[in-house]
Amino acid sequence: MLDMYLQSFAEHRISPYNPVPLDPIVVRFLPDADPPRAEVDFSRFEAAMSQALEKYRFTNFMLTLQGMGGGTFHERHEPMIGKYGEDTPQYQAVFASYMKQLEERLNARGWLKMAYVYWFDEPEPKDYEFVRKGMERIKRYAPGIQTMLTEEPNDALAGPIDIWCPVSFNYDHQKADQRRAKGERIWWYICCGPKAPYCTLFIDHPATELRVWLWQTWQRNISGILIWSANYWTSDTAFPDTPQDPYEDPMGYVSGYGTPKGVKQYWGNGDGRFIYPPEEAATPGRCGPQPVIAPPVSSIRWEMLREGIEDYEFLWLLRDLLRQKRDRLSAEQLQRYGALLTVPESITRDMTTFTKHPGPIYLRRAEIARAIEQLQQM
Repeated sequence: MLDMYLQSFAEHRISPYNPVPLDPIVVRFLPDADPPRAEVDFSRFEAAMSQALEKYRFTNFMLTLQGMGGGTFHERHEPMIGKYGEDTPQYQAVFASYMKQLEERLNARGWLKMAYVYWFDEPEPKDYEFVRKGMERIKRYAPGIQTMLTEEPNDALAGPIDIWCPVSFNYDHQKADQRRAKGERIWWYICCGPKAPYCTLFIDHPATELRVWLWQTWQRNISGILIWSANYWTSDTAFPDTPQDPYEDPMGYVSGYGTPKGVKQYWGNGDGRFIYPPEEAATPGRCGPQPVIAPPVSSIRWEMLREGIEDYEFLWLLRDLLRQKRDRLSAEQLQRYGALLTVPESITRDMTTFTKHPGPIYLRRAEIARAIEQLQQM
């Protein structure tokens, strides 16, 4: 069953947070030992991750850190190892042992630049001190492990963050370029926001929006996108007793964030829901006593996201070929092919002005495809 879902992710050019949920890194903290240390067993994780990366060609994965603490703008939990908080020598010794082993093992397998730590979500200024302290703790003990934060670049947090990931409408190109100049990367995301007139992920919006979003991604030199969930089929807050039927009710309802059980608050139609369960298994009991072993059902938006990523890949291939063939090309050829790397206004002029028809996208993609073929023959 898991392989069927991973195959869908791979076919749509999406790396899931964790492609090996059944085979985690096994950690045993020994804060009262002499010396305090962590015992880390990578065996199952390494075997499963090697297979997943080889089979599905995923490009990144999220690394979950035990004892790290975490949270969101709504609530947080403090870092703890057993009964020891982060300021105790026991915590510091064990966490240092743990992080050192993680970094060394990831580096040995060539996975250090694939792994990222995403331990706090959407901080507000009141959270910055807590977040910065946590990021610095990671970098103190494992400087090579990448940190990612769903927040726009800002001076209060700059330094220990490797990947900034703002929500799309908060993206600031000047600030992003300043961080890129420091060697940091920029991703961005969409979720329950933004709303119109921006590109969104909602069912009741033009299908081209998710595809155009990837052209906007290229246009701004952004190297990654984030979608918070693909299979958010029900909210245990809005539906505490009987799960929501994702086919009958398109809404992504709020869960958590202090929302009382049984209360329905709205994130948006299709938020977090790009793939669906087999219809006969959409709600408990519908299929009878037998399990339904079948692939997920794709949404049109899932397909449009894939198309957009493939558009981005076409642009990347063209740029790469131009770099490889530069010495063989005339000034006129360099100018003509290089111009195709600029996103035309017919696709998107700015964040809120873009085509709602696929025609301009197909036209530009065909031009890029012809250029790629010509350059490959040189």
